[in-house]
Amino acid sequence: MSVVLVTGASSGIGAAIAIAFAEEGWDVMAAGRHEGRLEEVADVSDSIVTWSGDLAESEDCDELIADTIEEFGEIDCLVNNAGVIVRGDVADTSDDDWRYTMTVNLDVPFFLSRAALPHLLRAEGSIVNIASDCGLRGADNAAAYAASKGGLVLLTKSMAKDHAGDGLRVNAICPGDVDTPMLAADAEESGVDLDEYLEEAAEAVPSGRIATPEDVAALAVFLATDAASHINGTAIPVDGAGSA
Repeated sequence: MSVVLVTGASSGIGAAIAIAFAEEGWDVMAAGRHEGRLEEVADVSDSIVTWSGDLAESEDCDELIADTIEEFGEIDCLVNNAGVIVRGDVADTSDDDWRYTMTVNLDVPFFLSRAALPHLLRAEGSIVNIASDCGLRGADNAAAYAASKGGLVLLTKSMAKDHAGDGLRVNAICPGDVDTPMLAADAEESGVDLDEYLEEAAEAVPSGRIATPEDVAALAVFLATDAASHINGTAIPVDGAGSA
């Protein structure tokens, strides 16, 4: 049985990824900060075990990896999905907002990858980082977010180069707008009606719609399988040709 650890699994993309892996027969450690919502995800499948806690420090990440190994005995895939967005250009971004964004979006994936690396190398497993199309081309009014996701893309590529010869694969998924609670919160913060916000976002995509969490989850599962055995060091957009 293969084992996957998914962060940010209490809602949105992370919840969809955890459920998709479980449906494919994987054992899943679903990690997040919202215990109640995690339990709702776990109710979908007996294969999902939950872990609730904060991952701001490297010691927290070490603990999560250790708990995953204690629970399942191995880890074959790490999905670094947890993320935040703080709006603002450079002039408007405070020290605290910058540090918070970098901690969640870049530090934590680094800490978890480092802690999981010995186990993943032993399993010849994979890491899937959920980045963003903003990490490929920049973003308006989201300087910290774009910088953190751009850093995650290059961390992905660097780890792939370092460890491809050891059998480890590291890839990034770069979604455009996705219909998640994070997008709804962004609309609210911007003072825009959610339906209007979603309509405008869809109109900006060549395919005529924004992504669903399941769109991202399907790719995450594929990248963790043997069918993707020669895909390594990539940053794949899921944006309906928005970045084409």
